[in-house]
Amino acid sequence: MKPILIHTHFHKRRTGVTRSIENVLPFFDAKFETYLFGYGAKGKHISIKNLKNLLFSDREVVVHCHRNNEIMRMLFFRFLGAKFKLIATRHAETIPSGLTMKLLKKSDKVITLVKSMSEKLGIENTIVGHGVNVELFKPKENIQLKNIPQENIILCAGRVRKSKGHLNLLNAAKVLREHRNWALVIVGKVDKPNFLTELKAIAKNHFIENQVFFRDETLDIISFYQASKIAVVPSYSEGFSLVTAEAMSCGCAVIATKNVGVHSSLITHGENGYLFEAGNSDALAMLLEKSIHNRAPLLGIQARQEILENWSAKKEAERLIDIYLT
Repeated sequence: MKPILIHTHFHKRRTGVTRSIENVLPFFDAKFETYLFGYGAKGKHISIKNLKNLLFSDREVVVHCHRNNEIMRMLFFRFLGAKFKLIATRHAETIPSGLTMKLLKKSDKVITLVKSMSEKLGIENTIVGHGVNVELFKPKENIQLKNIPQENIILCAGRVRKSKGHLNLLNAAKVLREHRNWALVIVGKVDKPNFLTELKAIAKNHFIENQVFFRDETLDIISFYQASKIAVVPSYSEGFSLVTAEAMSCGCAVIATKNVGVHSSLITHGENGYLFEAGNSDALAMLLEKSIHNRAPLLGIQARQEILENWSAKKEAERLIDIYLT
């Protein structure tokens, strides 16, 4: 009889955490009877009644949590006498709060996503980076975005907030003024309307307001990757940066900030993408200008190969299985 594996997800919004869970779930079925407990993610869901039956049974059960509210739920069952192995993933790069540390220390094993996150945590942990569904996130030709007349697309996907570097991106995008067949498309949930107004003002000041487009958060992000020649990830901080890996998997030429999230592990500068110092809009502008003129070759094919070889969801699942079974 297979052991039981339960991933938890209690979050209304679809985030990188959501996609990372959905990516790996299918690869566990060969080794585990696999379920998803909670809401907001796609998978084979388990009811609270069936969850209790399993947790208080003699079956071997592994529960993998991803947020504090999920860990607290499972610790409550453990307080009542349930016996199971509790795995917790820390998804944020910031130094954890006292509550988070307390919860992580009560877990049997802790997973982090990148080296910097691991070092900041201060307790024993294992690094397992996210993997991409390479069959879903793949290149596709002749994809066009609605209501965007320009032929060439530069994409920035993810939450629209100051920590994600959008101010630097808009200032660097001034180079588009000399390249009217190029557009910058920013896709994501805007945290503060005033920030969006500020970004639009920068675009207007650079006379590129007709080349900068803002699109709401979407479930159809893959078509945006596939339509884009270049993806820029200008953030100051990232937990992992699944967006970067997804863009690379779709064959985008990626320009990302150095030593942020997993960027410097995914990207070897000049070989499968380009890196620049966070906040340096001049360096970003230079990379964009060189990429547009092909003086910096578009490295989408090499980017896709890096993901296939080292960052697929299957490889992530294999690493997680090793943790679950030891």
